Amino acid sequence: MITMHRTLSLSRINVKYLRIGTSESRAIHTTAWMKEKRYSEKHEWADLEKDNIVKIGISQYAAEALGDVVYAALPEEGQEVTADDECGALESVKAASEIYSPLPGIVTEKNCSVEDKPALINKSPEGDGWLFRLKVGDTTLFQKLMEKQEYQKYLESQKDDLE
Repeated sequence: MITMHRTLSLSRINVKYLRIGTSESRAIHTTAWMKEKRYSEKHEWADLEKDNIVKIGISQYAAEALGDVVYAALPEEGQEVTADDECGALESVKAASEIYSPLPGIVTEKNCSVEDKPALINKSPEGDGWLFRLKVGDTTLFQKLMEKQEYQKYLESQKDDLE
């Protein structure tokens, strides 16, 4: 008899423990898909979920630069997007900005809550204010996006260029 005992999250790896009969619990399955956001130079983030699904949003930096978002036009489910091409738009009290997909793929879901209440982007740009989910064919492109520390360095370099 096999019964689920418990699941523990250890950093970026989920380890599932199963109880097999009366013997000791042991780790028999690991899932190593990354749970770490990556960033593009256009200030979008990507979060690789499972089954090659990537959640996309704008960075905290981009949300602060935009100001209060009042309108969001997100890509439709089933829409094919290419990397670095415009696929939607955001409007704020200060400016309008295009949304770019950091990866190529097919949109599987858009965040309707953001379209209904665009201010959610300002409240939680890297959380509940995500924009859409994308099915990607090649996750190696995800690995080429900047890690958090690289993105922070990129932002610092942009400040240096403006001065």
